[in-house]
Amino acid sequence: MPISKVLVVSVPVSDPDRAKDFYVNVLGMELLQDMSMSDTMRWIQVRPNGSDASITLVTWFPSMPAGSLKGLVLETLDMEATIAEIAARGFVIDGDIDEQPWGRFVTFDDPDGNGIVLREPVGDR
Repeated sequence: MPISKVLVVSVPVSDPDRAKDFYVNVLGMELLQDMSMSDTMRWIQVRPNGSDASITLVTWFPSMPAGSLKGLVLETLDMEATIAEIAARGFVIDGDIDEQPWGRFVTFDDPDGNGIVLREPVGDR
């Protein structure tokens, strides 16, 4: 049976509320679920609007300390507009946009240090 898609990626965070605020109110993702799993664990699931894949903001994997995820790639069709919108929400991406044959990208970290790549594919400018 072939694998058909990526469903959920876990992003390790230290403060679930701060992470939820960043991914929802700064990056503009949709909150799918925020519910208690136990006295010490929550299931917080977000996704880019319209995406099949989603992200869980996790605190419970000992092998995944907060900030240890690198290379989470998020796509935009308008790099400058997305960077400006994120800045208007109070978060400045201060890296330079890198131009490559496969597209444009800029990297930044979430509040825990998880590495994010914002990518604009070729031909969508």
